[in-house]
Amino acid sequence: MKLVFIGPPGVGKGTYAQAVSQRFQIPHISTGDIFREEVKRGSELGRKVQYYLERGLLVPDEIVVEVVKARLSQDDCRRGFILDGFPRTLAQAEALEGFAPPDLVLNFVADDSVIVERLSGRRVCSKCGAIYHVKYMPPRFPGTCDKCGAPLVVRKDDRPEVIAERLALYREQFSPIISYYERRGKLVTISANAQAPEVIPVVISTIERFLRGRGQL
Repeated sequence: MKLVFIGPPGVGKGTYAQAVSQRFQIPHISTGDIFREEVKRGSELGRKVQYYLERGLLVPDEIVVEVVKARLSQDDCRRGFILDGFPRTLAQAEALEGFAPPDLVLNFVADDSVIVERLSGRRVCSKCGAIYHVKYMPPRFPGTCDKCGAPLVVRKDDRPEVIAERLALYREQFSPIISYYERRGKLVTISANAQAPEVIPVVISTIERFLRGRGQL
């Protein structure tokens, strides 16, 4: 089962991917994690990636595709995978179709107000990096980390005005990709306005329904 998860920042893709990974025993593969692993290994691909990351540049499509292709060739992906963070461009989507075409693309959507509330309410420990949320996972004492007692801070990316910019960029960047998979009949859109415990069963049942339709469940 080859899956691609698409959705704006704050929609919960990583949380849903973790649940799907456990249910279907397929790896959750994040592009960022692949980059970090290749850099850590000091591989030739890792050195290429590091060159661009150190300069604050976007890694070219051909290198991103090469990195993802190498990762998907590993044994744990033989039964399938969940791609999170790839493809990010139409060229990457077209390349993926050539070497590991996804069976299903889940497009997670949520109201801007919901995403702003989720991200702007996030607080991060300035010392140990622990993550909290003022509404959904507050610390015992406001503004203080439960684990180490250091002050909690708001990341620059989590300020409402920055979130609005990130959402606008996401729509511009992913609109062609969503249209591409829609035309190929692979796209299923799932509302993620609710909290994860309500969304996850919908995600699981959507995948199971697809597998039953193919006689694979």
